[in-house]
Amino acid sequence: MTQDDILTGVLIDEATLTLEELARACAVEPGWVMERVAAGFVLGPAGRSISLAGSWRFTSVEIVRTRRLAAVERDFDANPELAALVADLIEEVDRLKRTIRNAGLSLA
Repeated sequence: MTQDDILTGVLIDEATLTLEELARACAVEPGWVMERVAAGFVLGPAGRSISLAGSWRFTSVEIVRTRRLAAVERDFDANPELAALVADLIEEVDRLKRTIRNAGLSLA
């Protein structure tokens, strides 16, 4: 890719998904998502009360985390607590890599 290449995409942070849409997008059951939200493993639904599941809205951040949790649980037969820990560590490594890149340093 050169500097002259143009990339296009859709910013989905402004769009939100319902509980059912998130579950479908992540190939899990809505009850599975509800259990992880109640336990605090999935970031809380944007601006909604935990007790009002019908009004929950999820952003792209929750989509990525939910998919990651489901994959770790499925691929490694991990319990939800371990999957959440793995997701936290992956997110922290990603954050640290961004910080290093933003400081102009190499990851080599």
